[in-house]
Amino acid sequence: MHRILHAALASLAVLVTSSAAKGVNTPVPPLLKTDKGLAYRVWLPKDFASRRHDVPLILFSHGFGGCSEQSRTLTQALADAGYAVLAPNHRDEGCSRFRGDLMGALKAGNLRPELPFTDPAAWTQTTEASRRDDIQALLAFALSHAPYKDAIDPDRIALMGHSLGGYTALAMAGGWDSWRDPRFKCVLALSPYAAPFVAHKRMDRIAVPVMFQTGTRDIGIGPVLLRRGGYDQTASRKYLIELKGAGHFAWTELNPVFQKTIADYAKAFFDRELRGRPAPLLDAAPSGQVAQYRHS
Repeated sequence: MHRILHAALASLAVLVTSSAAKGVNTPVPPLLKTDKGLAYRVWLPKDFASRRHDVPLILFSHGFGGCSEQSRTLTQALADAGYAVLAPNHRDEGCSRFRGDLMGALKAGNLRPELPFTDPAAWTQTTEASRRDDIQALLAFALSHAPYKDAIDPDRIALMGHSLGGYTALAMAGGWDSWRDPRFKCVLALSPYAAPFVAHKRMDRIAVPVMFQTGTRDIGIGPVLLRRGGYDQTASRKYLIELKGAGHFAWTELNPVFQKTIADYAKAFFDRELRGRPAPLLDAAPSGQVAQYRHS
């Protein structure tokens, strides 16, 4: 799994840094910085400037070696649906720093997780805690600085993440006690690295509604959610989407095949759990690209 992950990450860095120039993907918004220097990107609804404390906010945490714009088809779709989406670059961001040479950085040991992904039992609440700090810092900035503070509804905030970003989201939903942030009302976990919480039997600590998305070819993640108890052990209101033929990077710009289905379920989840709106898709039988759908 580790070799597959490294190779795909290298491809992701090449794709994200070159696709905008080729005009084949959703445009990349400019890289901004908070007053404390945290780099981030933002996707906003078209009428954002005229709104007053009624726009729901979603923060996005990228995968290991990914970047804030790695899933921009999804983040743009959410903005088009009326959500403000802000995404930080964590310290392992690889799309701009390595400019297509992410594989070289991985081989040289310049980029690695704090602990091996292959040893989830060794992970604790201190592992990758800088990601929690980034999310909290970006949220504090958004709630106190223009143009965000006047438009965002502080009672409707959610968190989503891919891979190690999914770990971040689950941890802040209660997976780690010291990470828990009650301002997040629900979390969307996209092919999440949930193995540490399963290993420590902490999936039942997740305190808010959660949607898991995985795929039949998501070999490092799917079995943890489906066969090792990740989904079943989750005690909060929960949803699980398994996409036919989707691998770990289906939730990034590496793979356009599943983007509409991913966005449709994401919007339905946030509409129901963050806005309290009807979401018929979440009550329908699985079809099309969905191999399995669970909800309880």
